[in-house]
Amino acid sequence: MDIALPFALIAIFLAAIVRGYSGFGFSLLSVTALSLVYPVAKVVPVIFLLEIAASLHLLPTIWKDIHWRSLLPLSIGCFIATPLGVWALASLDPTLMQLFMSAFVLIAVALMWMGFAMKSMPGPILSTAVGAASGLSNGAFGIGGPPVVLFYFSSPAGNIAGRASLIAFFLITDTIGLANLAYYDLVGKETLWLCAVFLPCLFAGVWLGARSFKNASQDSFRKIVLLIMAMLAVIGATKALYA
Repeated sequence: MDIALPFALIAIFLAAIVRGYSGFGFSLLSVTALSLVYPVAKVVPVIFLLEIAASLHLLPTIWKDIHWRSLLPLSIGCFIATPLGVWALASLDPTLMQLFMSAFVLIAVALMWMGFAMKSMPGPILSTAVGAASGLSNGAFGIGGPPVVLFYFSSPAGNIAGRASLIAFFLITDTIGLANLAYYDLVGKETLWLCAVFLPCLFAGVWLGARSFKNASQDSFRKIVLLIMAMLAVIGATKALYA
């Protein structure tokens, strides 16, 4: 019996719960799981499509909470720096880069757990720089979330605005990423078929996660976000070491 599809459906559902709750984490969790049963080249375009579907599904409920003033420079920085990240992927040791990012995330999570927080929202220069860091890491090893997640959840934007802005940010960056994949003919009929098969599990998980977010206190939400960040950093470091 082929267990690939049942395993993938369960993995998508669980990763979607995390996405619906926190606004991030779906790509790394699902790619890590699905790459155990499918080739990575087949998995990545499907995950981009699912990420876009998840963001569009959540967008009507979070639109009014998006922090637009920070979202624009973050997106510009990410757009500019993503090609540099792709160059780094081709030119530098990806294992060392992944380990560096994981160490950075774990240190930042530890500081935030101990109470570190910015007293005011960063200006356009720093916001663009954070977006550039996201673009670098996204282009280099497909994980652009950590810098922006840390940006919002250490800022005074608040949990609701931070989560909403992350969802909008990933919609922008995933659309750009999918366009690049399509340009290189990496999006085909099988991609669309797998996406259609996974959609019910995606929407069910996102709905369950979003419902859990509504009932969460600010303190518990912040702690869970930090725990998810630490878990993703450990997964990323483990992937790099065993690549």
